[in-house]
Amino acid sequence: MRSPSTVIRPGGSDGVPPVTQVTTMMNRSVVAAFLLCVMAAPVRAQEPVDLLLRSGKVFAADELLSTYSAVAVRDGRIVALGWDGLGDQYRAARTIDLGGKLVVPGFIDTHIHISGDPERWVDLAGLENMSELKARVTRKAEQLGSGEWITGYGWSEDELAEQRRPMRWDLDDAAPVNPVVLTRAGGHSSVASSLALEAAELTPDTETPPGGIIEVDDEGRMNGILREGAQGLARRLVPDPTPDELRVSFVQNLRDLLGLGITGIIQAGVGNRGYADWEAVYDEFAGELPRAAVQLRVPPNPERAIDMLNRFGRTTGDGNEWLRVGPMKFFVDGGYTGAAAWTLEPYRGQPGYFGTGALIDEAGLYEISKAAHDLGWQMGFHTIGDAAIKMTVDVWSRLIEESPRVDHRHYLNHFTVRPPAETMQKMADHNIHIAQQPNFTYTLEGRYAEHLEGDRYQTNNPLRSPMSHGVFVALGSDILPIGPIVGIYAAVTRKGMSGAVVGAGEALTMPEAIVGYTRLAAHLTFEEDDKGSLEVGKLADLVVLSQDLLTIDPERTLDTEVEMTILGGNVVYER
Repeated sequence: MRSPSTVIRPGGSDGVPPVTQVTTMMNRSVVAAFLLCVMAAPVRAQEPVDLLLRSGKVFAADELLSTYSAVAVRDGRIVALGWDGLGDQYRAARTIDLGGKLVVPGFIDTHIHISGDPERWVDLAGLENMSELKARVTRKAEQLGSGEWITGYGWSEDELAEQRRPMRWDLDDAAPVNPVVLTRAGGHSSVASSLALEAAELTPDTETPPGGIIEVDDEGRMNGILREGAQGLARRLVPDPTPDELRVSFVQNLRDLLGLGITGIIQAGVGNRGYADWEAVYDEFAGELPRAAVQLRVPPNPERAIDMLNRFGRTTGDGNEWLRVGPMKFFVDGGYTGAAAWTLEPYRGQPGYFGTGALIDEAGLYEISKAAHDLGWQMGFHTIGDAAIKMTVDVWSRLIEESPRVDHRHYLNHFTVRPPAETMQKMADHNIHIAQQPNFTYTLEGRYAEHLEGDRYQTNNPLRSPMSHGVFVALGSDILPIGPIVGIYAAVTRKGMSGAVVGAGEALTMPEAIVGYTRLAAHLTFEEDDKGSLEVGKLADLVVLSQDLLTIDPERTLDTEVEMTILGGNVVYER
């Protein structure tokens, strides 16, 4: 049950227009009598609250885009919004003077990947050149010893000074006596060392899973790059880490999200066993970690996928305010970092190449989708290429018409290559949403420039055009990088890492971008009545930012820091 509440509208410090003058004609005896009455009247006691934020700019992200200067919190929920006069009405256990800083609802990332990191893992994010990559691998080899597998994640040729991918020979130089597999940012390709390729008994002719590619150079030699499903051919040999090893880093990785202002997430896919790991962590740490909805990822086999759904025994929305079952996830195609996304037109400079195709045929996609839909699941499918988007929308539209559900909120993850206008209109007509990652336009600028051209390049990761058709669009970051600030910058400026504007017509306003990471993101998990905007009765998940995003030059967005994160009324991060 929600707490008693107050909303104080603009005016004087207590919400009442200030008195500007008192008529000199007022009879002094009347004034005296009035003052005596006031002095004799009982003073209203201040209501106790746990937290009062004051002297700031509180952007509610509600439908009116309201702003206030103060907010009061009790029992983890917002009980009042208004102006600094709230301090006269509420007695706070803790008062925070915001010093004019901007407060927004806690960010909700609609597509994110969080896991534990084994000891053998190397963080490859933020590398400047190939020498730095090699140095990190060499240090890990020295730490682990000869023969131990080394894994890592996060390299991107777009960030390296050499502007090229690492090859197996680079890894051989860095760790000549260790098998190494390093995954590119985005997860759609990896590079394996010679020892790793030998251990996996891979050759250029090795059969790969659907969509998988073992790359070779001009001389027909494997260069170490494994794309999409081929990555598993080497990864399967990596020894499993211990549960304790993963748990410690898993919890820390979740805590680190709070420093990015993230108070809610949709974890982009785990299996049956993986969900149990999340439950165990949240049983112990609920209230200290971002609220999470966890997608159940099913395999590209209708019989196995349906069996998995039946055995799972729960469906979307089951859980509590800290951890709940999210949508069912399925990969319809690959990605652009692995040049595998399934497209309607050929890749730039590659006549006849449309990606590696769909990971399942239309009949199989319908069978899996219908089973999930009829069981009451929300679906959030990976679709990057416009061919994958079109096929999925066609299938979903058909089953929605055959088996109507009032509020299914099925959605497409990524939606990178804008599909035909008819497809977007069909999405609007059937209430099919999008979970978009605008930061891809920034960090994957080079990949899109390589594979797309003309209007298809300019409209990559579209925002404005699907919205103009009436399609619901919420925002997230995936892992390129994790965090909303880069995404907000890219959504508003449509700039890539080079500084070039890509498709200015797809840009959002700053309020729209913030709302996309807050209120609209909450809608995607059916939690809009509880979070996503700062309104009386809703959960007190708030973020204090170092800059006023609503007034600064959007070019300065990337300089924004999270000063404080509040989760359920508790300060869980301070810079």
